[in-house]
Amino acid sequence: MNDQNPVTVLSPDYPASESFSDPAAAVARLHELYDLSTSFLRENFSRILADGAPAVRYRAVYPEVRIATSSFATIDSRLSFGHVAEPGTYAATITRPDLFAQYLEQQIGLLIKNHGVSVWVGPSATPMPVHFAMSGDSTVTVPQEGATDFTLRDVFDVPDLSTTHDDIVNGYGFTYADGARPLAPFTAQRVDYSLARLSHYTATRAEHFQNHVLFTNYQFYVEEFESYARHMLASEGSGYTAFVGPGNIEITDADTPMPVPEKLPQMPTYHLKRKGGGGITLVNIGVGPSNAKTATDHIAVLRPHAWLMVGHCAGLRNSQRLGDFVLAHGYLREDHVLDDDLPVWVPIPALAEIQIALETAVAKVTELEGYELKRIMRTGTVATIDNRNWELRDQSGPVQRLSQSRAIALDMESATIAANGFRFRVPYGTLLCVSDKPLHGELKLPGMASDFYKTQVARHLMIGIHAMETLREMPLERIHSRKLRSFEETAFL
Repeated sequence: MNDQNPVTVLSPDYPASESFSDPAAAVARLHELYDLSTSFLRENFSRILADGAPAVRYRAVYPEVRIATSSFATIDSRLSFGHVAEPGTYAATITRPDLFAQYLEQQIGLLIKNHGVSVWVGPSATPMPVHFAMSGDSTVTVPQEGATDFTLRDVFDVPDLSTTHDDIVNGYGFTYADGARPLAPFTAQRVDYSLARLSHYTATRAEHFQNHVLFTNYQFYVEEFESYARHMLASEGSGYTAFVGPGNIEITDADTPMPVPEKLPQMPTYHLKRKGGGGITLVNIGVGPSNAKTATDHIAVLRPHAWLMVGHCAGLRNSQRLGDFVLAHGYLREDHVLDDDLPVWVPIPALAEIQIALETAVAKVTELEGYELKRIMRTGTVATIDNRNWELRDQSGPVQRLSQSRAIALDMESATIAANGFRFRVPYGTLLCVSDKPLHGELKLPGMASDFYKTQVARHLMIGIHAMETLREMPLERIHSRKLRSFEETAFL
């Protein structure tokens, strides 16, 4: 490729950008443009695999939605999303409008309503990588570099880190090449990247994920979740329609076996589905802040309504007993995996709606209220560390920090999940169950653990489920608190 022999670039014949005042029609155009791009790339890639490399380059682009406003009129101050902060031009590249149709129609509709202007939909200037165009076609895969008789990057666009990043959610002042500011928290390439990673780590497709996500760090919760799911499928009027496990195995009958894949993914994920995504997804992230960050980094692009951590922790107070609950209202962050994205000096506030839903669920399941509830549940700071065997080192430093922070529990995931919820504007919460007390000689030993798991896991999981069912009934604008939004935010949730 040089100036003497310029390579011809072939692209689809896109329609010109068009103005829309109907959000459904705008989303339909996004569908049309996206399908045009993906079909073009798939067809030409399949042909090249069969016939050999051509002397041309193929390029398709993502569709985009764009808005321009010149008014400084103040929007209803109660709203946390659905409007731009000040006059200007704003844009968002869009992928998978089939998956995000409901979300896109809602967000575009709010822009039209709140600003009284139309939105423009058309082709963007951002190339679509051939890898992501193939994601919806299980019959064709993109081979690794060197596996074909041509250099892939000479013929097609490939993933580009310049458009696959978290600059928008991290508040780094991202703008598109033409100066437009972002409408959405993620670029299309960033979303496509996470959709591919989700499939890899969870062995379930993105379309199965529900709007309410529970994270846990033990397989025992998965077994209880499957038992609850089967009970719901057998219960007429429950509203739940299907249960999905790794490998995208979906059952709709309570008695249908759920085969266990020969090889489980790194983060086995299960979905109890409900119409409109109103069900519950359970992700077993395993142990450690790295897994917690990985899972939430990618699930965030699906824009869930809430995620909660329901796992085990070390109790730090002598007055606590094994099986007691801990409702986090603050976090001591020593996980370190988010230090570059969200400095430790950033406070992670408790969200009232989530806290109330969790406390109400504890009272419902345990049948304890008010002062009596304090016998089995404490509210306080949860410390999250990145060293599972911290007890084996000099304890004076960690213990002093735990005391100074007033921490009442210690784990390896909760602060990471909460901090990433704050960073990605996803409502978050934590309810842990005390499984050991290392500072007081009660270590997590096999005999103690098995007895503890038998008696505690079921009701702990039910508390998480009841909390999610409470949140599901809340209006979206109540759950997505203004606490999660900065003074210069994207309009899209």
